[in-house]
Amino acid sequence: MSDIPTFAVRPSFLGIERSDPAAAICVAGIPYDLGTSNRPGARFGPTAIRQASRMLVDGEHPIAGTAPAERDIADVGDFRIVHGDIQGTLTAIEAQAKPLRHLVTLGGDHTITLALLRALASRTGPLALVHFDAHVDTWPDSFGQRFGHGSPFYHAIEEKLIDPHRAVQVGIRSPMDKDVHTWTREKGVSILFAEAVHLMGPQAVAERIRDVVGEAPAYLSFDVDALDPAFAPGTGTPEIAGFSTAEAVALLRALRGVRLVGCDVVEVAPPYDGPGQPTALAAANVAYELLSLRALTQG
Repeated sequence: MSDIPTFAVRPSFLGIERSDPAAAICVAGIPYDLGTSNRPGARFGPTAIRQASRMLVDGEHPIAGTAPAERDIADVGDFRIVHGDIQGTLTAIEAQAKPLRHLVTLGGDHTITLALLRALASRTGPLALVHFDAHVDTWPDSFGQRFGHGSPFYHAIEEKLIDPHRAVQVGIRSPMDKDVHTWTREKGVSILFAEAVHLMGPQAVAERIRDVVGEAPAYLSFDVDALDPAFAPGTGTPEIAGFSTAEAVALLRALRGVRLVGCDVVEVAPPYDGPGQPTALAAANVAYELLSLRALTQG
């Protein structure tokens, strides 16, 4: 156990001291929310997630037995954005992400995922995708804007950054245009609606995910609104009937064997969080679980 009390841990993710980009795993924040369509505030997400992660500093993962902060990992700080410029910000994010070997990103709204996929796919080719969300995010635009948090996976499919036949969306439950649903299905994306996931249970859902992605390199994107607002009120587009934090953790832990090559946790909007910042704490735990999952799967 550290001799530094929790409240005094340095304000990086998991209190990580290393900050250079040569690490095998890099954590980066992207304080950006220009792509939101309802409540803004996700620009403050990276700071809140880092602060909440102090609860996870001491000891090993209770199930996996891993200690992510003790691995070859750095918190490289926040990426530069181009204020007020969506396309300029996407270009800047892509350029900063490209040199990093394995990136765990703290958002920020979901628009950022498009740039992160561009950077990663330039090295790997089309990726498999595991996408936790209340929304499919495959609208062709976001309320008249070509790029926004409702359209990253539309563009990712159109730009061949992901293989839609290796893509699975988990927890979908928001209203959606019939044409958007049809387009997404016809492209080959597997959609697991939240109601079905509740009934299936974590192990069956994980088996379905593994069936879809196979052994392909996979990107995992976790929108915090996959969680029910009772557990994560601090987000821009909350939807009822989502996952509990216990259910989400069980789902992630069941994904051992999926070949993760990058991931993000997005849409944490601290201005709407509740007492004790449960949304930020949930997001910090999701990132921690993803780091532990990678350690188990790839060493």
